[in-house]
Amino acid sequence: MATEVSQKIYDYFSSLYGKESADKYLQFIEQDSAQYIRVNTSKITREDLSILLFEKYQIKSIPVNHFEKVLKIVEGNERIGKTFEHVLGFYYIQSLSSMMPPLILNPTSDDIVLDLCGAPGSKSTQIAEMMNNRGALLVNEVDNERIKSLVFNLERMNVINASVIHSKGELLSKVYDDHFTKVLVDAPCSGLGIIQKKGEVSNWWSLDHVDRLQHLQMRLLIAAIKMAKVGAEIVYSTCTLSIEENELVLDKILGKYPVEILEISLPIPSRPAFTEHDGKQLNPEIKKAIRILPWEIDSDGFFLVKMRKIDVTESPEKENVRETENRIVKSNHKEIQEYINYISEHFGVERKILDGYKYIFRGKDIFFVVNDWDEEHIGLFNRIGLKLGTLDKKDRITFNSQAAQVLEKHITKFIYHLKNEDELKNYLTGWKIKDVDIPIGQYVVKYNNWILGTAIMTVEGLKSRFPRTKRTQKFEF
Repeated sequence: MATEVSQKIYDYFSSLYGKESADKYLQFIEQDSAQYIRVNTSKITREDLSILLFEKYQIKSIPVNHFEKVLKIVEGNERIGKTFEHVLGFYYIQSLSSMMPPLILNPTSDDIVLDLCGAPGSKSTQIAEMMNNRGALLVNEVDNERIKSLVFNLERMNVINASVIHSKGELLSKVYDDHFTKVLVDAPCSGLGIIQKKGEVSNWWSLDHVDRLQHLQMRLLIAAIKMAKVGAEIVYSTCTLSIEENELVLDKILGKYPVEILEISLPIPSRPAFTEHDGKQLNPEIKKAIRILPWEIDSDGFFLVKMRKIDVTESPEKENVRETENRIVKSNHKEIQEYINYISEHFGVERKILDGYKYIFRGKDIFFVVNDWDEEHIGLFNRIGLKLGTLDKKDRITFNSQAAQVLEKHITKFIYHLKNEDELKNYLTGWKIKDVDIPIGQYVVKYNNWILGTAIMTVEGLKSRFPRTKRTQKFEF
């Protein structure tokens, strides 16, 4: 069903871009959205995934020039989110435009990165992949419900260098000051660039709503500048096409805060930002920012700008972070020894691999995160890293499925290979697998040489420990 655009949106777009562009905008959003996926090349090559999707699901895809990890889906869009490989994190469904902010930010494993508005995790997981799952990535999200989808996607993509914060982003500068080397502010916006996918935008869009969003966007960007180190880079992006939420935000920021706009270049069609509005000249440096118009790229509309902090900012009054019983320790700490020794001996993981992580005790759960992650304020975090395991009533660790996927290449013992699709279905839906002739104990489960997760062999059969959050996903084999 075609998306209807309100007259006020059409008139606004015509006034800003001209009637010809407004008509192209209308024509574009009447079409079905193009679907793109970002390939997780730590699990599979782009070519192999393309072949697999076609042979197994009749999903046809083509490579996208200049983007070595991107496929465009040309047939089978309705099935791309329902595959077994999607659940296992072989790819992430993400618009081509949405991939641009992390590419412009260009984080490395040496960086301390903040994704200020992180859910549902498309850009956060992309940033983690670009960092090779090293360094430190802090991901903030204000909405409690959206945190669930964020955590789900961080787990699905096996992100082990990230931590999640549940806070108003504009208030985080009261905790962090002159701290991050890279900051992404993918700000909440009015969504004019994604109306093709979210037709409800047309129902509530108004300039009054845009003005309210502008105030929030300003506060978020100011907080980001304060939290960045001098010399750090900040990317501000939105998926809207209004000037109020983009150029006018920058014009106000440039007049008050010590940042400079950097040149950016992308191998996709884009336009320079506006430098004049309503008869007023804006800061000429804003022309270095870019606009991506949806019909010129066959993806979402976006606004992107990259800045560098060039001087110190006034430190806000610090806010005390709540105390927590959670504890983070290195691998040589006596408190963690028993548990990682068991994992090393039972599953054959070399001890030096497990020494590459720090461990977080959170009640009966133990999480792990890369050694590079070196943050204070433990009480601030909703979670850190991924779950290693859970302690039972006898204080023994039950190995977690996500941990098994992270350590996949290093596990050499107690591996159960599923024999057929019936066993696979039982495992993925949480049923016991019977008539299995192996000793009682914990196992890692494989299928087609892919680690799916963990299981426990009991007298009743092999009990699946495939994550419950994934069992609810409807997918095809």
